[in-house]
Amino acid sequence: MNEPVASDPLRIVFMGTAELACGSLLALTESGGFSVVSVVTQPDRPGGRKLQLQPSPVKVRALELGLPVLQPERARDEAFIAELAALKPDLIVVAAYGQILPLAILELPVHGCLNVHASLLPKYRGASPIQAAILNDDAESGVTIMKMDEGLDTGPIVSMEATPIGSKDDAQTLHDRLARLGGELLVRTIPDYVAGRALPEAQPEEGVSHVGKISKSDGLIDWAQPARALWCRVRAFKPWPGAFVRRNQGKMLKIWEAKVTGDSGKPGEVLRADKDGIVVACGEGALAVRVLQPEGKRRMSAGEFLAGHGLPVGGLISD
Repeated sequence: MNEPVASDPLRIVFMGTAELACGSLLALTESGGFSVVSVVTQPDRPGGRKLQLQPSPVKVRALELGLPVLQPERARDEAFIAELAALKPDLIVVAAYGQILPLAILELPVHGCLNVHASLLPKYRGASPIQAAILNDDAESGVTIMKMDEGLDTGPIVSMEATPIGSKDDAQTLHDRLARLGGELLVRTIPDYVAGRALPEAQPEEGVSHVGKISKSDGLIDWAQPARALWCRVRAFKPWPGAFVRRNQGKMLKIWEAKVTGDSGKPGEVLRADKDGIVVACGEGALAVRVLQPEGKRRMSAGEFLAGHGLPVGGLISD
């Protein structure tokens, strides 16, 4: 009796740039059921204090895994599309790549293109879904695997998995968990999708929202806001750009850890200041700042900060 002939592994091109995508790339390579024939990522960009060219996190991981890397300036370049076609991928997987793909790429693989997106679509289409979920005090976030179309995160959903957002979560911890969940969900989804058992379903028309890129100015604290909203802002923008206030002629003071209290007073007023925290009145309630960082210095506890900086009770924490 002849044994069945094993089919060749699915040929996959992986497209990603940011650290979030590394979880999906690693999951694909570790699963053993797929052949990642190439990794596509953004060109090296200037970074660091000396603005030297820096590879993307995905490029670093791809080279560690011994995978070939392509770095087109634009995904729409005809020469790049021809190079991609020569690889004859069965499927293209995209995660945090940073460019919208043209129809010529979307239609190139036999099974199209799947995207790993870090939100429960259609909520938070766009560039900063992880920060948005924490900033808006959502109870949960998650990952969505969708079949890509020409829109921005508008393609039909293939699979989805949620995860709760805890009080100790910040953008970094949620990012790391979603990166792992995205990779796990991806390798579970692909076989069913390719076999036709997981059929893409159009996104709901209700609940659509969009989020853009984050800038440094987004971290600025407005003490007129409720304390819980500011607590969410501190967590949403940790580690970047960080929540901050301006004091001492405009110097930045970053707030890394805080908690909500029931105190009240004039927004921005220092109500108490001791080793347990610097309690600052907000538009509703107050925020107890536990860990902070003066511009140009290291992070420190409230007690360490107060030992070297004057901060009188009754005064304002911001300029």
